[in-house]
Amino acid sequence: MFDLLVLLIPIFPLLAVIANGIFGARYPTELAGRLAFGSVGLSFLCTLGVLGHVISDPTPKEVIAYSWIYGGDLSIDLAFLIDPLTTVFLMVITGVGLLIHIYSVGYMHGEEGFTRFFTYMNLFMVSMLLLVMGNNYLVLFIGWEGVGLCSYLLIGYYYEKISAGKAATKAFVVNRIGDAGFLLAVFLIFVEFRTLDYVKVLEQAPQLSTGMATAIALCLLIGAVGKSAQLPLYTWLPDAMEGPTPVSALIHAATMVTAGVYMIVRNHAIFDMAPVALTTVGLVGGITALFAATIGLVQNDIKRVLAYSTVSQLGYMFLACGIGAYTAAIFHVVTHAFFKALLFLSAGAVIHSLNGEQDIQKMGDLHNKIPITYKVFLIGTIAIAGIPPLAGFWSKDEIMAHAFIHHHYFLYALAAIGAFLTSFYMFRLTNLTFYGTSRVDSEVESHIHESPKVMTVPLMVLAGLSLVGGLFLGFPPEHGLLHGFLHDVATPLGATAHEVNIGVLFGLASFATLIAVSGWALARYMYLTNPGTADEWMQKASGAYTTLLNKYYVDEFYDKIIVEPFKRLGELWDWIDRNIIDRFIIGIGNMTDVSAAGITWTEKHVMYAGLNVIGYGHHLAAWTWRKLQSGMVHHYAAIIIIGLAILVHVAFLWFTSATALGQ
Repeated sequence: MFDLLVLLIPIFPLLAVIANGIFGARYPTELAGRLAFGSVGLSFLCTLGVLGHVISDPTPKEVIAYSWIYGGDLSIDLAFLIDPLTTVFLMVITGVGLLIHIYSVGYMHGEEGFTRFFTYMNLFMVSMLLLVMGNNYLVLFIGWEGVGLCSYLLIGYYYEKISAGKAATKAFVVNRIGDAGFLLAVFLIFVEFRTLDYVKVLEQAPQLSTGMATAIALCLLIGAVGKSAQLPLYTWLPDAMEGPTPVSALIHAATMVTAGVYMIVRNHAIFDMAPVALTTVGLVGGITALFAATIGLVQNDIKRVLAYSTVSQLGYMFLACGIGAYTAAIFHVVTHAFFKALLFLSAGAVIHSLNGEQDIQKMGDLHNKIPITYKVFLIGTIAIAGIPPLAGFWSKDEIMAHAFIHHHYFLYALAAIGAFLTSFYMFRLTNLTFYGTSRVDSEVESHIHESPKVMTVPLMVLAGLSLVGGLFLGFPPEHGLLHGFLHDVATPLGATAHEVNIGVLFGLASFATLIAVSGWALARYMYLTNPGTADEWMQKASGAYTTLLNKYYVDEFYDKIIVEPFKRLGELWDWIDRNIIDRFIIGIGNMTDVSAAGITWTEKHVMYAGLNVIGYGHHLAAWTWRKLQSGMVHHYAAIIIIGLAILVHVAFLWFTSATALGQ
C-alpha cells in the first residue's frame, strides 16, 4: 500500500498533463481546471497517507518504479527515496500547490490559453515532485531541468508580450549557468563513488578528501545559486513576475526556488566535509538577504517588491545552511511557503480588483473596498516581518539565534539588518496599498470589487497557516514538531540550546521582535503619520534612491560585460558560417583549371552538383525539421507517445525473434 501511494503522487498530475495537453481542446475549459486541481488534490491525499507511514516509521524507504539504466559501473533505477526530508517537501508542494491551483481557476477565468496554463502548471508539479522524491542524482536532475522548462513556459505564458518572452528566456539562460555547475558535481560524484544513489554516496561521504568534497560542494552550490536566485545569479527571478500571479506564487515563492535549499540539505554530509564551501554558502546567503532587501525598499511594482523579498528570504535559508542549521533552513522553507504564497496570491487579488494595476503609487485606501484581501495581506506582512507569534518569527528567529550562539556574528549582523529592512519595506507596501488617500484612477475605482470565493478561500487557508503554522511546528524552539520529525537530517538548534542560558535565548528572541516592530514603526511614521517624510528622504538621498530603484544597475552591468559581447560573438560566427564556410563548400565546385585537376567537364559538374547538395542540403533539412517545433504541448506529447509506441513494437519484435531463435 505504501509503495502504491508513493507512485501515485506524481502519476496523478502526470495524467492531468496528458489529458489536458492532448485532449484539452475537445472539452470545456472548466473541466481542464477541475482536472488540474483535482489531480493535485489526489496527490495531496496520497502524501497525507505517506506522512502517516513516515511518522510511524521514519526509516528511509526506497520505492523502485522500474530498472532504468544498466551499463558498466552505472546502475540507475527510476526510484523514489521517502524519508522525513522528502515528506516535508511533499507536503509543501502538494498542499500549497493545491491551494494555488484552486485560486488559479478563479484568477485565470476567461484567459485565452486557460487549458495550456493548467497543462504547464501540472507539468511543473510532476517535475518538482520528481526533484524531491528521486533516490539518485539523475532523477533529481530530470526534475531539476523539468522545473526549469516549466518556469520558462509559465513566465512566458503571455508570449505575445515582448517583456514576457525576454523574461522567460532570461530565466532559462541564467538557470543553465547554474545547471552546468550541478552537472559537473554529478560527474565528480560518479567518478568518486561509482554510483549516483543518494544512500550509497552519503554513506561514503565522510571518506572524501577535503579537496574533493570542496570541489563537489562548490559545484552543487553553483546549481543551487542559479535555481534559488542567489547572488550573482538572482536577476532572473524579479523579471519572472511577467508571468501570471499564480505562477509567481507556485514557482517563485513556494516550490521551485527552494530546490537549491533542498539539494544542499540533502547533500549536507558532503558540505559538512567542506568547511570552505559551507562558509561560502553562508556568506552568499547573508549578503543576498541584505542586498535584495535594500532593493525592495524603493520598488513600486507590488509583485517586484515581493520578488526581491523572495530573493532575500532565500538568502536566510542559505545562511542557515551555511552555519549548519539545516533544520532551521527547512523550517523557514515551510513558513516561507505559507506567507509568501499568501502574499503573492493576495497581491494577485489586488491586481485583479484594480483591473491589472500593479503600481502601488496608484493604489491606496483599499482596506475598506477589499476587506478580505486586506486582512489576509496584513497577516502575510506580519508573518514575513517576524513579529510573534506568526509563522515567520519562529523560523527567522531560530536562524538568527543559531548564528549568534555559534559565534557567526557577521552573518548575524547581516541577518538582523535584513530583518529590519524586510519589516520596513513590507509595511511600506501594505501602507501604500491599503491605507492613506486613494490614488486609484477614477475609472478603475468605480469597479473595485472583492475577489470570488474560489480565490479568497485559499487565501484564508494560507492566512491560517501563516498565523499558527510556525507556532504549531516550531514551539518550543528546541523541541518543536518539525525538529523532532527531522532529527536525523542534521543537528538542529536544539542540540546545543540546552547548553545556553535561557535568558540568552529569550534576549535574542526579544531583540528579533524589537527589530521587526521597529521596521513597522518607521514605515508607519514615514507613510501614514507623516507621509511627506518619504519624499524628503528621497530628495536628500537622491543618488542612493536612484541606485536602489535601478537595482544597483546589475542588469545593465551584465548586459554590457557579458550579454552584448556574446551576442556580437554570435553575430560574428553567423557571418563566418554564411560568408566563409558555406561559400567555401559551394565554391570548391567552381574549378577553373579542369585540365590541371585531371577531370573531365562532366566529372567537374557532377562534383559541383554534389557539393551544392552539401552546401544547401542542410538548409532544406533544417527547414523541414523546424516544422516539428510547433510550440504546442499536445503535438510534443503526441510525438513522444508515437515514439514510445514504436520502441515498444521494436522491443516486442526483438523479443519474439529471440524467443523463436532460442527454440
